[in-house]
Amino acid sequence: MSQSFPEIREAVGKLCAGFPGSYWQALDRDRIYPTEFVQTLTEAGFLSVLIPEEYGGSGLGLGAATAVLEEIHRSGCNGGACHAQMYTMGTILRHGTPAQKAKYLPAIASGELRLQAFGVTEPTSGTDTTRLRTFAKRVGDKYVVNGQKIWISRAEHSDLMVLLVRTTAREEVTKTSDGMSVLLVDMREAVNHGLTIRPIRTMLNHATTELFFDNLEVPVENLIGSEGRGFKYILDGMNAERILIASECIGDGKFFIDRASAYAKEREVFGRPIGQNQGVQFPIARAHVQVTAASLMVDKAAAMFDADEPCGTEANMAKMLASEASWYAADMCVQTHGGFGFAEEYDIERKFRETRLYQVAPISTNLILSHVGTHVLGLPKSF
Repeated sequence: MSQSFPEIREAVGKLCAGFPGSYWQALDRDRIYPTEFVQTLTEAGFLSVLIPEEYGGSGLGLGAATAVLEEIHRSGCNGGACHAQMYTMGTILRHGTPAQKAKYLPAIASGELRLQAFGVTEPTSGTDTTRLRTFAKRVGDKYVVNGQKIWISRAEHSDLMVLLVRTTAREEVTKTSDGMSVLLVDMREAVNHGLTIRPIRTMLNHATTELFFDNLEVPVENLIGSEGRGFKYILDGMNAERILIASECIGDGKFFIDRASAYAKEREVFGRPIGQNQGVQFPIARAHVQVTAASLMVDKAAAMFDADEPCGTEANMAKMLASEASWYAADMCVQTHGGFGFAEEYDIERKFRETRLYQVAPISTNLILSHVGTHVLGLPKSF
């Protein structure tokens, strides 16, 4: 992807230059949301690249979106604060009614509305999504929602949330993935009227929360698609999410390689640049090889997604390869910098913490391996 969309990459790089390490360091200390950065990205149109032109977006493909996020991360910034604004709207775009698209997509494209919250994971089910318990009962022209979600990022900084709920109990369906539905929740109306948001402090500034639903009323008109088919709709968004996060990992990997290479050329110990020593040089070179190879898998997955080809396996593999390449590069970069790698002012330790997340989210490495083992290689399921 490094040679694609050069104009986008250059423009994103210039924008990110206005948000140097000191900006992120200040936010990181107190876990503050990067409002100014997100607003600048929005006004430049970079968060609406996937929204069709008829709704005020750029109408570009996932390949363009990966270029945006890769450059954000290579610049030392963090797209995790807003990347969901790119792909979460896909649920409305692909499965919403014409009225829903006309109502929400132009406002999301302009930044008037933020759709950044994706309510799926629960404390008891984790990534076993078919066992989620949050239930929406149809009562007249409303759904009444009760339940709990966890690890829901950006809920405090989003106007709307795509919420996956059960509308039919798991015990009452033939196929466990049936009976789930997608609701579009207006967070502005829901908070303190059946929705409670509880922030969770973590090792990185990711604005993650736990959500509690207590008889939250959602209009039936906010149902996306058909009742009971929500699991399929969510899977569509998950593929885009995994590919885009993989591109962030590629950007992170390049950030670490750039920083390590520059430092290894300048830093002298025992009368010579440390990069002259193969013990320092080879890990940097290996990181470059791994990131370059992973980026090709991200390219392939994005191209398949844009061609409307089934790409679940490729999205998973891209996410796994890219996250592992970025984590290796992160560890290498800290080691190259020695003690300075732990100093806040160098930004290495911040990015080290940020990229570690993607070994776990949005899907763990073990589940990716299970998918490949059973769906690709035909091995027996372990669960």
